Amino acid sequence: MEISIEQIRPELTWYLRQQVLYPAQKLYEMEMDEDQDGIHFGAFTDNKLVGIVSLFQKGSGFQFRKFAVELNYQGKGIGNELLSYITDFAKAEGGKRIWCNARLSATGFYDKNGFYHTGQFFSKNGFDYEILEKGLTHPSDPAAL
Repeated sequence: MEISIEQIRPELTWYLRQQVLYPAQKLYEMEMDEDQDGIHFGAFTDNKLVGIVSLFQKGSGFQFRKFAVELNYQGKGIGNELLSYITDFAKAEGGKRIWCNARLSATGFYDKNGFYHTGQFFSKNGFDYEILEKGLTHPSDPAAL
């Protein structure tokens, strides 16, 4: 399966945000105030948007949020490609670390992609999260964080 990743407008992320991450919510509830400050990426196959992620720069760090791959396309490497793409993008922009608030159900995915557990846990809107991060200057060195 051939994947292309492109920068997209924030509103193009809302459908997958709702379908994958918040199926009980309404589509109009998917817009975040911060969307206008972020850089949004979409993964396409056969001209179909199948994965999305939003990236926000905070100083020398980059936080990614609302990372979702359409259910029928999960397990096919799309999430790995998107994560690699935004990691390279953040590195090229001079970022020192990349991080996310990972749902506890997804931490295994981030473990496989070289992220470190911070031990900072919280709950929000019925979901449990841990902050996971990865250094961009020397990703194999936790002290680089």
